[in-house]
Amino acid sequence: MPQWMPEFMTPQLIASVVTIVVMIHVMLGGSAYLILLERKICAWTQDRIGPNRVGPLGLLQPIADGLKLFFKEDFIPRGADRVLFVLAPGLTVLPALIGFAVIPWAGRLDLASIPGDWGWSGSVSIVGADVNIGVIYLLAVASLGVYGVALGGWASNSKYSFIGGLRASAQMISYEIPMGLALLALILTAGTIRPDEIISQQLEGGSWYILHHPLAAILFYVCMLAEANRAPFDLAEAEAELVGGWHTEYSSMKWAMFFLGEYCHMIAGGAFFVVLFLGGWSVNPLPVGYDLPAGGPWWMILLQLGIVLGKVFLMVCLTMVVRWTLPRFRYDQLMRLAWEGMIPAALLIVLVTSAMVYFGWTGSMWLGSLAAIAAIWIVRPMMPTQTNPNRRIGIIGSRFSPARETAGEA
Repeated sequence: MPQWMPEFMTPQLIASVVTIVVMIHVMLGGSAYLILLERKICAWTQDRIGPNRVGPLGLLQPIADGLKLFFKEDFIPRGADRVLFVLAPGLTVLPALIGFAVIPWAGRLDLASIPGDWGWSGSVSIVGADVNIGVIYLLAVASLGVYGVALGGWASNSKYSFIGGLRASAQMISYEIPMGLALLALILTAGTIRPDEIISQQLEGGSWYILHHPLAAILFYVCMLAEANRAPFDLAEAEAELVGGWHTEYSSMKWAMFFLGEYCHMIAGGAFFVVLFLGGWSVNPLPVGYDLPAGGPWWMILLQLGIVLGKVFLMVCLTMVVRWTLPRFRYDQLMRLAWEGMIPAALLIVLVTSAMVYFGWTGSMWLGSLAAIAAIWIVRPMMPTQTNPNRRIGIIGSRFSPARETAGEA
């Protein structure tokens, strides 16, 4: 440590502060241009060109949108709870901006490799908060996002907003159950709740957990979409039914903050998925062959950071493609999928994983996942079902669903 530096300014504290400052700017700036990316992906899906007028190749479109929203009228409806109405957008953004603090963006940096005579030795973690409860912290912070949505719907003094807030609250709470169960299966396999140790187990002679737990990874990703209110789970803001859902009465920057929170949740959720199932900065999903080390000099840290951000970018792109590919669920289908499909499947995964860990078969966990998939495929047709709500109703004169004539009419 240099003599002029205070004792509390340890290398790890400096690394954590720098990581937090850099990643907050990455998330805020990235959210603006992810909106442009989504509009481009939407245009590509629908065989259109997309925004290309503002700046070269349309790259200044996010700045134009931000200026437009900044100068719009900030409207608060009559009868609204002004305090909660103003507080709700902030409560939506805040959990996403503090959730990434425990995500390791790279390995341990060798301080001796930093150019200059700083007098530092040892290594530091490239993480905002190097705590022992990283996974639990992420789950706890992610669950706070429901408060902003619920308060926004309640405080608006609008039936559309209120119904949208109720839908979002029920949806987020329902999908947190299978998400927690899928995560529990992975924690049982890893034996730790520290994100850096989960990455280390996938690096050092192991394989990515998405190969060991494919079904848990699918459940976790679907729950991540539902938690972020992304299509096909965006029933809380279904414009055909609720105008705009819980943010119907919002305008200007308050309205923009809801969408800023949505895109920040996408980035944080994608980073969480990369850490848990895609090996972090690992480039080799198989247990054989070369892989990047758990730390190294500054250039290795930059390479690992680029790999993590690249994987997060691909996860966000997948989320956008899903939105513009799949149709929206009905609300009863949404809740039935969670309570009758995903929660029983997640419980089965936890049961199979517990048995595999008890007998010491963690190296063959993929066999347990295949057994769980086979059990679901076999048992599903035997489960009781209700009358199909999507059955066609006969219409006189229709070519696609004609009314059937009864014997008496014939």
